[in-house]
Amino acid sequence: MKAKLWLVPALLLVSAFAQAQETLKVGFIRVMDDAQVMVAKEAGLYEKHGLNVELVEFSSGTDLIKAIVGGQLDTGVLGFTNAVSWASRGADLKVVGGAQRGYHSILVREETGIETVADLKGKTLASQREGSTADAVLRGVTLKGVDLKPSDLNIMGVSPAVAVQSLVSGRADAAFLFEPYDRIAQLVAPVKQIYEIGEVWPFPCMVVITSGETLEKRKDVIWSSLDAQRDAIEMLENEPAKAAELIADYFIAEPTLKTLNRGELPREKVIEEAISTQDFDASLSEQDISRIQELADIMRDQGSLKTRDGGAFDTSKILDLSWQQAREL
Repeated sequence: MKAKLWLVPALLLVSAFAQAQETLKVGFIRVMDDAQVMVAKEAGLYEKHGLNVELVEFSSGTDLIKAIVGGQLDTGVLGFTNAVSWASRGADLKVVGGAQRGYHSILVREETGIETVADLKGKTLASQREGSTADAVLRGVTLKGVDLKPSDLNIMGVSPAVAVQSLVSGRADAAFLFEPYDRIAQLVAPVKQIYEIGEVWPFPCMVVITSGETLEKRKDVIWSSLDAQRDAIEMLENEPAKAAELIADYFIAEPTLKTLNRGELPREKVIEEAISTQDFDASLSEQDISRIQELADIMRDQGSLKTRDGGAFDTSKILDLSWQQAREL
């Protein structure tokens, strides 16, 4: 009997270890905004924090948020407009941390003569699909700021890769892009940047989202994943060359990129330069929180966000910033 009682603590330890090693499924999109997820995985930072993480790639934030709502995914990094849209319809979602702030640029083909955003009138612009965070910002902030209506130009809703291809081929006069697609396009095509929203209207482009149920049941695990991604952001900020070596092949398949003016450029160099343009932040500031509400109001005005009473959607309902408060970020 004594021997059996002695085994109880050991069995409890085994059970605790097994629970800690239960797979955490983290969704991501192959864009620089989600770089901390890739770095955390490739640098072993999730493991450092006692996690067994499976990365699950999605082609759009819409598909990613559906997986969180449906319980197939534990957490993910994506545009917060997806969470706002679903939460307004009753989905139990929580924004638990920050990821990347800003960076959406407008690149134009040099021969078009486009010098300002206002010059896009009558032109073709490749951007993301309608309803995405980028689309909401483009229509509600960038174009509105120069008194352009979306109908004043031809907006192509496509993937980032297709947007670059359209710009390079001349099918589009301009493109609304994020990294590393901005960097790649500038290196391979005769284009120039005329606008970058982070310089004029910074906002939390990407955030970390989970479900309320997952947060309640696996708070310690979710918090550990946020710790790992915060460590990854520190590497991105302080050791961009090292971070680029870890994730370059996520974005560029070949070892080098053939450029217009710089010859064959190692893909690691391309990604390092893309990293340097970013403003990563694991926490959400007061300004970020205000921007989240502001964009929700923009979505309502655009008709893409509807509430039961037709009024504003209170975005504080989906914010749970207890992790960053506990870490004093």
